[in-house]
Amino acid sequence: MTPSFSIESALTAFGTRDDDDLDIAEVALLLGALDRPSSDLDPYRAHLNALGAALINGTGKDTTALDERVRRINDVLYRRFGYAGDTSDYEHPDNANLLRVIDRRVGLPVSLGILYIHLARSQGWPVMGLAFPGHFLVRLDHEARRVIVDPFHNGQPLEAGHLRDLIKQFHGASAELEQRHYAGVSDREVLLRLQNNLKTRALQANDPQRATVILKRMTLIAPKAASLWRELGLIEAHVGNIRRAIGALETFLELAPGAKEAEKTADLLKRLRGTLN
Repeated sequence: MTPSFSIESALTAFGTRDDDDLDIAEVALLLGALDRPSSDLDPYRAHLNALGAALINGTGKDTTALDERVRRINDVLYRRFGYAGDTSDYEHPDNANLLRVIDRRVGLPVSLGILYIHLARSQGWPVMGLAFPGHFLVRLDHEARRVIVDPFHNGQPLEAGHLRDLIKQFHGASAELEQRHYAGVSDREVLLRLQNNLKTRALQANDPQRATVILKRMTLIAPKAASLWRELGLIEAHVGNIRRAIGALETFLELAPGAKEAEKTADLLKRLRGTLN
């Protein structure tokens, strides 16, 4: 059992690090532990190590070939350890908690993607998440080649035609594949995307208190993300936590004084402060 304050302190420390100095799987475990404070994280860390060890002890074939790297990761993650996308209960919040993903061996594209990234990194193989909208994807790079894989569907490599189909599936028949959809994102952004799943589900369930809990966690690992502070402040104001709302909105203005929402936010702050007099 790890006390919540210790977990939050660790997440706060990660929040001060550079984007390229995060341990994506460790941070995901810590975030998951906040909802399962009685959990011992050591078995989960051991499982992550076991995934990497299984990859090391693979076929012994030449791993300088990108296709072979993908094949080996897929063999370990999906065949040997039995991970899969949750097609029966996609919206279940456990799918966005890495502890429960490891327990159940099913998850969302982004949670499975974090495991995929962890596996590739365990061998020093270049890998990153992509900014693809609606469905998280992973890209592996080696020399002049790139392969984009779908972690939700057993690490299936995707060609341009598959990507176009995905864009249209999530954004309508008129949507077109754009260069920005191939853009890599930082590990911090991947972790925020994981948490955003929980926040979105809380708002859809009309549970703003839960949404504020998730947003506060997001600000721990991304304290300079101004938009998070504004969203947190707006929801805190909505549920009547005026002092917390003021603090969050003040932080937003400190971080982004020139933002297009700055004037409206300043006006809202003035009104909120007035309610305390």
